[in-house]
Amino acid sequence: MTLLYLSAGEASGDVLGARLMKALHARAPDVEFAGLGGERMAEQGFESLFPIRELALMGFLEVLPSLRRLARRLDETAADIARRRPRIVVTIDSPGFNLRLAARVRPLGIPVVHYVAPQIWAWRPGRVKKIAQRVDRILALLPFEAPLFEAAGIPVSFVGHPILESEAAQGDATRFPLEGPGLVVMPGSRRGEVGRLLPIFTEAIRALREEVVPVLGLAGTVAEEVRREAAGFGRPVHFVREPREKADAFAAATAGLIKSGTSSLEAAVAGLPHVVAYRVNPITAAIARRLVRVRFASLVNLLCDRQVVPEFIQQDCTPDKLAAALRPLLAGGEAVALQRAGFAEALARLRPAQGLPSEAAAEAVLGMM
Repeated sequence: MTLLYLSAGEASGDVLGARLMKALHARAPDVEFAGLGGERMAEQGFESLFPIRELALMGFLEVLPSLRRLARRLDETAADIARRRPRIVVTIDSPGFNLRLAARVRPLGIPVVHYVAPQIWAWRPGRVKKIAQRVDRILALLPFEAPLFEAAGIPVSFVGHPILESEAAQGDATRFPLEGPGLVVMPGSRRGEVGRLLPIFTEAIRALREEVVPVLGLAGTVAEEVRREAAGFGRPVHFVREPREKADAFAAATAGLIKSGTSSLEAAVAGLPHVVAYRVNPITAAIARRLVRVRFASLVNLLCDRQVVPEFIQQDCTPDKLAAALRPLLAGGEAVALQRAGFAEALARLRPAQGLPSEAAAEAVLGMM
């Protein structure tokens, strides 16, 4: 028996972990797993050390009230690894927690593979020196990341972006009938995100003269808050939660109003024209403005090096601006065609040399053994 320790700190990492487990089992049936994971990894037979929702925090000020609990969970996880002595530790995204965990694991002589390269190209590039002291290999999702880490002496495997395995491209509109133009609304999976974004999204929908049918994404522990806020939309609402159901909604809808992040890439894979928005605590935003080094928030825009998807970040994230940007997408025509051409260009750059991203990631992990 070979034990691999996986540490996924939030919902997106849980999906990555589940796909990695499946790909590893297909290649090495004797591999067993322990560590931190969520619902998707549990479907693969994984038992998490504790619920990972405790780690799903984002933002400088937002994390402060939870620092003591996070430190306790970090101690607990490091002690579990020291006791189990796995062959390899694979930390999956969530760098705030996982890179601290990697620092605790490294003295044990256990190789650490970090899956999803920290975005040093976006902010705080000086972090790369500290990362080099903590991990043995990085599995990168983006093609331009490898040279940045290799220059610091960190071996990198470009494994492609997991969005290419998303069910979002396999939706069936006939399974999701709508009574008019559908607007997919994705407000996020964290309470802070939903609390800041969804009231703005609600006002934007109310400002639309078009008779759109909102299709609202529910995620994790924020589902009830989202349902309560949706009562203010002033029109009937469809709710989606499961990946297949969400894919069908993407296929049936006309446009999307989406929190900056993975959901935007899912919309791109599905060919759904959309608008990206985001807001954080004002103090967090002020700190981020001094650190962020990229022009765009949307990965589609970053990969294309131009604005394919309209972005409304911080003070630009207002109901009137969002509604104005959505109208041409709901009307169809050139605005939709331009976005879809940009989607194809961006997604072509996210494919690994061979196979699926999870398969490439599994091969890289097995290569470390």
